[in-house]
Amino acid sequence: MRIGQLLGSGRDADVYELDEAWVLRRYRDGLDATPELPVMSYLSASGYPVPRLGRQPPSAGPGDLVLQRLTGPTMLESMLGGGIDAAEGSALLARLLAELHTVPARLSPDPEDRILHLDLHPDNVMLTADGPVVIDWSNAEEGPPALDRAMSALILAQVAVDPANPAADGGRELLTALMPHLAADGGVPARHLADAAARRDANPTMSPAERDLIGEAAALVTTLSR
Repeated sequence: MRIGQLLGSGRDADVYELDEAWVLRRYRDGLDATPELPVMSYLSASGYPVPRLGRQPPSAGPGDLVLQRLTGPTMLESMLGGGIDAAEGSALLARLLAELHTVPARLSPDPEDRILHLDLHPDNVMLTADGPVVIDWSNAEEGPPALDRAMSALILAQVAVDPANPAADGGRELLTALMPHLAADGGVPARHLADAAARRDANPTMSPAERDLIGEAAALVTTLSR
């Protein structure tokens, strides 16, 4: 497997070019990508827009995933560049969450459980010529859809309340537009918002400054939920 140039980096993974059709996503800190394979395969078979999985070569490590190379901006890049506005962005995020939550759980015996992304925000949506594709399934679990809605709202709220973030105003506008969509799908109950906040606080990739914003962000979500 010949690894090409670095195409992008996230909080805990790097993406490298393999060829025109495929990329390699590699975790930097020894995280295991193996659990993502069956989840993404299941979602793809269910018709949900995820990157196609490539053949894992023998030389691939447990932190490697060969994925379809996607062409297009992230939703965040498009919003920052004026390609889509808060109304369009909120409708798209809400639709992607709602469609995901129509997919029955793969393993859980609870009939109410669904596949949860738990990190669905504008930087994890690629806007391709074939439509939006949701990336980065490293946090995926099965559970109540309200937890997924709470997590997406809280992530946006953390941006909105961060005075040092240049996207704060846009984040607040997007969150404000998103909340009515989430309310129509069942809302963000307080217990699930508290769970989302605890998970964010325990996230090892977050800085102390980001953790300090969680309480204010949760309060903003609560206010916009009323």
